[in-house]
Amino acid sequence: MRTKNIVFALMCAGLFGTSSCSSFLEEGPRAQVTLSDFYQNEAQALENVTTLYRMGAPVRYGVASSAYIGPTASINSFLTGYFSNDYEGQELISMYSRQLTRQQNIRIVSNTMNGIWADSYRAINVANGAIKHIPNIGMPENTQRRLVAEAKFFRAFNYFYLVKTFGAIPFPTEPYESLDNVFLPRTPEEQIYALMEEDLREAVEILPDALFTNNGFRVTRYVAAMALANVYLQQGKYADAATSIREVTNSAHALAQHDDLALGSAYNKLRTEDNLTEAIYSYEFNETISNSGRWPGYAFSSSATAVFGTYAIFERVFGPTNRFLNVYEDDDLRIQPNQFYHWEYTNPENGRTWRSATAGIWYYHDEEAVLRTGIGTKDWNIYRYAEALLIAAEAIAKSESVTAEAAGYLAEIKARADMNGKDVASYITELQRLSPDEFVKEVWRERLRELPLEFKMWDDCLRTRMFPVVSATEKGTVDFVPLIGAQSGSGATFKESDLLWPISMDELQRNPELTPTEGYQY
Repeated sequence: MRTKNIVFALMCAGLFGTSSCSSFLEEGPRAQVTLSDFYQNEAQALENVTTLYRMGAPVRYGVASSAYIGPTASINSFLTGYFSNDYEGQELISMYSRQLTRQQNIRIVSNTMNGIWADSYRAINVANGAIKHIPNIGMPENTQRRLVAEAKFFRAFNYFYLVKTFGAIPFPTEPYESLDNVFLPRTPEEQIYALMEEDLREAVEILPDALFTNNGFRVTRYVAAMALANVYLQQGKYADAATSIREVTNSAHALAQHDDLALGSAYNKLRTEDNLTEAIYSYEFNETISNSGRWPGYAFSSSATAVFGTYAIFERVFGPTNRFLNVYEDDDLRIQPNQFYHWEYTNPENGRTWRSATAGIWYYHDEEAVLRTGIGTKDWNIYRYAEALLIAAEAIAKSESVTAEAAGYLAEIKARADMNGKDVASYITELQRLSPDEFVKEVWRERLRELPLEFKMWDDCLRTRMFPVVSATEKGTVDFVPLIGAQSGSGATFKESDLLWPISMDELQRNPELTPTEGYQY
């Protein structure tokens, strides 16, 4: 009975999370809110939905609260063996992931999985409550429909993260308001994907036709369309993904462009600016309400503490191996210093220099925070237009053919990274000569080059069941082999049990209806 009381208390805490809304989406928790009085007016409905912006799956990508390990989503990239955490001797989940030895270290892994599981299900419970109760509140119908659509977006976004992480999982679609049906068994992934698709299609129809940054940083139809395309792509539903992503490619979103190929490049704009048309969906930060935490410290290795006085700890919690950097040819702008990566930085205020033999992440660097304030404010992009173009190119090529449209989307990415002035038209002509299979592989290569610092790589391995083999000697050369049996970037061999994370030991003890994840030594 004690376990049920604890579970019920946690459910209530999740169901009634609230926040207030201003120009910045901020949280304002209340104490002692009960079910009978929570869903009485429009303000409460807004507060309930607003909590979803800073709860569950978005937190996995955007929140950098630890000095020694990055956002939870970053851990997945360690599975490839192409990325590592310099502090993995303490943050053992990073090492066990990179070495593909999670199966023998279940207790260490469980600690992180507990947080992912609990926070995501708390968000799903809040969303379920909003979806059930907001239609019964007296308010303008357009506001009511929009808030329910936002809740459905976040329900789908959280389920998507959970399914990619754990596979088949419990599948509540109603808020927990009693002790009935507290413990649910695993539900097949297909059923959960069906609800995600339904939720996101409705969100696309209802949410505003606006850019996220022009919509008070609340989700829009293009955020929902991007998520829906991602959900379709993960299942291999390429025609559906193509239809959905065209909502985004036909919108006002666009790639950031270069002013020059140095600090005025598009990649530096992505690093420093929050209101670009390339930003489709971001996790918002603010100097006074919610700053970016440890993100600026992740740009350097630990030796940077002697160079700057603003942060007591700098740590390369997520960084590429030198072999991974061979995905780029020498004339790719993204591999040049002070674009995505850097190896040296001189503090202009004291003349001290940081140097590293391994790449630091310039994309995470916040100069104002590192040099002066110790407070980062740069928003974290969860979805950006470059990824939309890559989804469109792959989905169209797989479902239609290597059309001029598909080639054009990929060409935009390639032309922006080209230091020699090769234009989009030239790339389109070149790309249309490729077979569909070779074209799709070229899309995958560009995903490796364009999105490596945003924690999307393992999702690609899962959905394609292919692994990128980066040449150790030839820059720009990447082949793809079946994932199971492949050698990772750290020399470990992928097993079937490496595809999913385990449901934690604690969760299995709480819920007798759950079954352990196959291949893990509980």
